[in-house]
This record gives sequence, structure tokens and C-alpha cells, in this order.
Amino acid sequence: MTAEPVRAAHQWPVPPQDGYTVDDLFTLPGLPPHTELIDGSLVFVSPQRDFHSIMIDLLVTGLRRTAPPELKVRREMTVVLDRRNGPEPDVSVVRAKAVTGLEQTSFPASDVLLAVEVVSPDSEARDRDSKPQKYAAAGIPNFWLVEMAGADQHPVVRVYELDPLSKTYALTGIHHDRLKTGVPHTIDIDITLDALNEL
Repeated sequence: MTAEPVRAAHQWPVPPQDGYTVDDLFTLPGLPPHTELIDGSLVFVSPQRDFHSIMIDLLVTGLRRTAPPELKVRREMTVVLDRRNGPEPDVSVVRAKAVTGLEQTSFPASDVLLAVEVVSPDSEARDRDSKPQKYAAAGIPNFWLVEMAGADQHPVVRVYELDPLSKTYALTGIHHDRLKTGVPHTIDIDITLDALNEL
């Protein structure tokens, strides 16, 4: 009796010598949902915790409630930073004129005014280090980093603003109960644990 050869459940694409491009990200068949392109490498997202999902919902609802007509709020859409980087912020605020239709899958960085990352265990380093650096280098003027904190696991939002000279983000506030800021538009969102638990 001979053993049957083990067959892989899925055949993953072999990366090109110089890495993938944004064009590949949009045309490779069979990629899992929410695949990102970072430095020419495909990054697959693992299943998310409930905190991640409902925190995104809370922020999207609050941002849409206060956004002026010239701005739109989108969740989990690819932002094209350059030909080798197409991350997918959890939430983005974009110029309304950049929204071209229901089939749209991405926005150029030049039309993104805010990128938000809700930290997950599998993406801590990307969310805290590499993505903010890339968003800043691409000129995205505002960045928020959202995490759970404390024994009660309440949300904390760190708000950053781009220094156009150094192309780096500067921390402008740490918000625990209420997220109030004037950029990219006037924002006032209840981010308490109670608000999160209502969703």
C-alpha cells in the first residue's frame, strides 16, 4: 500500500522576484478579503475580535454624523500609497469627489484626509509602526491609532497630525472618554466603554 500525496487545500501565488504591485493586488484571483500590500508583500488578515468590529462601527457612525458634504467616511478600503503599498485602513475620511461609484475598491493617498487603525493582536507592529510611517510619507494629514486599555479594556484613541516638513506624525491628543478634535473636520464622539457596549 502506498501513501497518497498530500495536496494543499489552496494554491498560493508565487511572489514575483521584485515583489507584488498594487496592480497585482487588484487583479490576482482568489485573494482572501481585506488582503493588504505592504512593501510588495501580500498581508492576509486573520479573523478579528469583537472590539475591532464594534470600534470601527462606533467611529464610522460618529464621523459620518459630523462630516461635511465635501467629505465621505469609508471603512476597510485600500489606500494606494505607491506602486508597492496598498494598505487598508480600518476607517478613512476621503474627499467626496474621490468617490467614483459603487464598484470602487481603492482611493489614492492624495484624497485621504484621515486614516484610522484599530490595533489587533496579529497586526500590532504594522498598525503602530509601519503603517503610520507609510501614511505620513504619502502625505495623509491625520492618523488615529485605537487600542484597548486597562483592566476594563476601554477604548483609547491617539490622534496624530502630520508635520509637513518632516513627513512624520506628531501626537496631538490621547482620548479616553470623548474624542473631540477639529481635524479633518469638527468631531465629537463618545468613545466610552458604555458607548461601545451599546452597539
